[in-house]
Amino acid sequence: MLTTLIYRSHICEPFPTEALKEMVAAANAKNGQAAVTGILLFNGIHFFQLLEGPQESVFEIYNHICADKRHYNVVELLCDFAPNRRFGKAGMELFDLRDYEKEDVLQRILNQGTSKYQLLYDDRALHFFRTFVEATEKENYFEIPRPDSWAFIPEGDGVTLEALPAGIAANCSFAFQPIVDPLAQEIVSLEALIRTPCGDTAQVFFSGLEDDALYEADLRSKQVAFRLAGELNVAAQTLSVNLLPMTLVRMPNAVDFLLAEIAASGLIPEQVIVEFTENEVISRLDDFTNAVRQLKAAGIRVAIDHFGGGFAGLSLLARFQPERIKINRELIRDVHKSGPRQAIVRAIIQCCTSLEIRVSAVGVEQPEEWMWLESAGVSHFQGHLFAAPAFQGIPAIAWPEMLTEM
Repeated sequence: MLTTLIYRSHICEPFPTEALKEMVAAANAKNGQAAVTGILLFNGIHFFQLLEGPQESVFEIYNHICADKRHYNVVELLCDFAPNRRFGKAGMELFDLRDYEKEDVLQRILNQGTSKYQLLYDDRALHFFRTFVEATEKENYFEIPRPDSWAFIPEGDGVTLEALPAGIAANCSFAFQPIVDPLAQEIVSLEALIRTPCGDTAQVFFSGLEDDALYEADLRSKQVAFRLAGELNVAAQTLSVNLLPMTLVRMPNAVDFLLAEIAASGLIPEQVIVEFTENEVISRLDDFTNAVRQLKAAGIRVAIDHFGGGFAGLSLLARFQPERIKINRELIRDVHKSGPRQAIVRAIIQCCTSLEIRVSAVGVEQPEEWMWLESAGVSHFQGHLFAAPAFQGIPAIAWPEMLTEM
């Protein structure tokens, strides 16, 4: 399958002219053997390259490029497929932008187009070239340090309960994971994640449950979450719990049940956030919206979890505005490497900023993910990079510490 891939990256150290020529010569030979076209732009700081050819060959060369230690911040901007080549000559051609006028570079690239696929000004690939040459993408491109710029050092030992509090006979338990502001070194909230009594995942707990039995188990489990939080002495700490959206619709007096259990655990409604995931179709949207209003009227805050990964994210946002949204892990994973993910996340942040909705990123596992998201304007994070969930406890948090010597 004919594949076109475009990326950009940042050089680690200035390239001597001869070293740049040697690199291009080596790539020209390798690309020629693989029937891959390479058009490389260089502005003295950034590389911008198009690779085009057979899918397997393009990805093999690109993976090799990503592993090259002479550059970092490698971001894939486009991966596209077409019946015919945009460019006809296999190999590598370099355009050092310091030696060309902007329009001259674009015209030379146009001239490389094949007779079967004549490049036009509305071609997506050419638009990426134009944006780089004219340097109009700077507001959307964040320069992040290399991943070894930071160390993540756990602070303290955390705290764990050996058993459920006395008087609770339950078929579930919870693990707690903090949501943090890493640069301020503050815990923003604790999320209670449902588990089986022996620590298995939510999927195991809910397996085999259907219809009202599923929603009743979901609602009743919050009694255990609140009691555990009380025993762990969360004090004034904000506590997040998850509910299936239809639990509020299918379970009568669900809001009253939550309020009673919050009070019984020594908590107050204002410190509780109820998170709804998008992974369930909401069949009675008016009833659901009304229940959300009841939660808010009682002082309980609302968040949309896994935003961008389910059925109704934008529709829910139009219906009611939560205090917080948590961006779906699938959008967070390798966001520092993916131009499409970056564009989507920036759009979510811009939308939420306009609505004064706090944005959190969940499932953060890599320093580069965190650094890019911080640059984009996210300040609240949840993920194994900082702390894994602790079963019936609160984990120690690994705060980032910038290294002075690289």
